[in-house]
Amino acid sequence: MQWAPIGSEPLPPPLPPTRVDFTGNRTEFRTLVTKGAMLELVTFGFYRFWLVTDIRRHLWTHTAVDGDAAEYTGRAKELLIGFLVALAILVPIYLAYFLVGIEFERWQAFASVPLFLAFYAFGQFAIFRARRYRLTRTVWRGVRFWMDGSGWAYSLRAMLWGLLVFLTLGLALPWREAALERYKMQHTHYGDLTGDFEGDGWTFFKRGWWLWLLSPIAFVVFPIAPFLYAEFKAREWRWWLDGIRIGGVSLSSQLPHDAFYGLYWKVIGWWTLLSAAFGVYMVGGIFLVVTLSGVSAEEAFAGDNATKSIPMVVMMVIGYFAVALAINIVMRVYLQRDLWAKVLETVEVHNIAAAADVRGSGQLANALGEGFADGLDVAGF
Repeated sequence: MQWAPIGSEPLPPPLPPTRVDFTGNRTEFRTLVTKGAMLELVTFGFYRFWLVTDIRRHLWTHTAVDGDAAEYTGRAKELLIGFLVALAILVPIYLAYFLVGIEFERWQAFASVPLFLAFYAFGQFAIFRARRYRLTRTVWRGVRFWMDGSGWAYSLRAMLWGLLVFLTLGLALPWREAALERYKMQHTHYGDLTGDFEGDGWTFFKRGWWLWLLSPIAFVVFPIAPFLYAEFKAREWRWWLDGIRIGGVSLSSQLPHDAFYGLYWKVIGWWTLLSAAFGVYMVGGIFLVVTLSGVSAEEAFAGDNATKSIPMVVMMVIGYFAVALAINIVMRVYLQRDLWAKVLETVEVHNIAAAADVRGSGQLANALGEGFADGLDVAGF
């Protein structure tokens, strides 16, 4: 009998990477956002807190890693309260600027600078805190994600990096994204596992420097712009996913550079079609009003008569809201659900076993950041 020395046993081969599965039904999601958009309309927008919660719950619940789906535990009431608290802070700022503009017209332009800086700072604070809120409402295998760190420290970093991006005409953007993402990930936790971000600005820059060179042309030649933006977002998503670490767990993605071309062009196509339909609707409405009123078109639209016509104003408002409703649905289907599915189908999770023995930790965060994000229109998924 032969004995092998201790420590000489061969190491077991590493486990193959785990795929991320998304099983959400597209028709079900479209029905959800269509119903939600209509309820937003009749509730003057206040239903959006319930709709956002339903969208996240749908996306999270149908996203499975190693056979186990995530869970979103956020509530719409939390978002509504956070929004109202944020509104109580933002409204006095708007009011102060308005009063300065009335009383001191010559100071209005000067007042715009600190107002812009204040809103930019609040916006960056909101982005950090909104992410913190979403993470603390995300549970996988019974363990919650959570986040620490300071939203104001993040906001200061974002402002300084934003100034550098402005001074370098956008060249510093990859390094800004890497630095800010590293700060967010180093304060991200899954139970007692701590996150990190290994992506660097130079790698991101090498993947997209030519897009920066072509961007001035995109402002002049419109058909190029959607391709450039879709190309940039695909490269950014892949770079971001490749850099994520949670403890010993890492992600990788093989997202192709042209993955989003179809999505952005479908949105543009729908927007064009809906705009054309709105134009046809208005022309038909004009002929109908002219026919029923018995006056000529020249007389009906002479001066500002058209704006004084109650039927025309009512038709215009109805048409505008119908188009806005339809565009809202299109964007949520293509740029939320379909984009989510396209990204996840390319993601692999490495060393998932490192997340097998995790202890729960962290505290729930309030929804104030989400409220700021909603009030400043910087909200995300």
